[in-house]
Amino acid sequence: METKANYVLIGAFTIVIASALLLFGLWAAKYSTERTWQEYQVVFREAVTGLSVGSPVQYNGIAVGSITELSLAPNDPRQVVARIRLESRTPVKTDTRAKLAITSLTGPSIIQLSGGTPQAPALTSVDKREAPIIQTAPSALQNITDTANRIVERLDQVLSDRNVASIAATLSNLEAISGSLASRDQGLESLIVSARDAAQNLDRTLTTTNGTIERLDRNLVRELPGILEKLDGTLAKLDSAADNADGILGENRAAINSFANDGLAQLGPTLTELRGLVRDLRRVSDRLEGNPARYLLGRDAPKEFEPR
Repeated sequence: METKANYVLIGAFTIVIASALLLFGLWAAKYSTERTWQEYQVVFREAVTGLSVGSPVQYNGIAVGSITELSLAPNDPRQVVARIRLESRTPVKTDTRAKLAITSLTGPSIIQLSGGTPQAPALTSVDKREAPIIQTAPSALQNITDTANRIVERLDQVLSDRNVASIAATLSNLEAISGSLASRDQGLESLIVSARDAAQNLDRTLTTTNGTIERLDRNLVRELPGILEKLDGTLAKLDSAADNADGILGENRAAINSFANDGLAQLGPTLTELRGLVRDLRRVSDRLEGNPARYLLGRDAPKEFEPR
């Protein structure tokens, strides 16, 4: 009986210990899951070709998590919602941006996180949802696609039926012009010869002009000292004349002031009297011309006797 009782105790103890270890493992796994990972959502407004569940998520080139789910937005099928799981220590800020990227030319697509300034708050402190939404930025693939689409649209506009017809007409005109030029080889040759002769004549004219200018320069340089000496003498004479005039003005300053004060004051009445004299002389001249006898004799001129 004692041996059977020991086996029962050992078996019960083993079951209890195993159950405790199992419960501890489940609790530790749940704790580790809740404390180690943080889920986010990324909403793309472009095709996510090459992206799949399990694709890595990198932050500035460092792997920090993976994609756990991909689905279309229920209200807008043009959007793709990617649910990602990142390490809880990953510093995802409100200004962190997500975009599509490729690791190599033939490699799979991944989600690349970038940005995040030290002053920005953590996204989880602002967005209290279970899976906060990380804003996206246009990827290089999207930029290339948009640029290619714009180029194709512009090419379609350039290569429209009207422009193609215009280009064909222009080519036809060029062909006609080239044919006309080919049929006028002699005229072109004579034109080229005339142009060459004109260039030679122009060269000779320029040579002659240069020689004339050089001779003028030499003559001017040779005669320039004499001209400068004469100019200096003339300036010296002008200075002397100015000094003499200044001296004369200084010596006769009193007389000039007297004339300016007294003579000019008397000049006005004198001119008035002279103007009256001229007026009287004009009146006398008019009378003499009209009837000189009456003016000189003081009576009318004798009338001539006319016999009847």
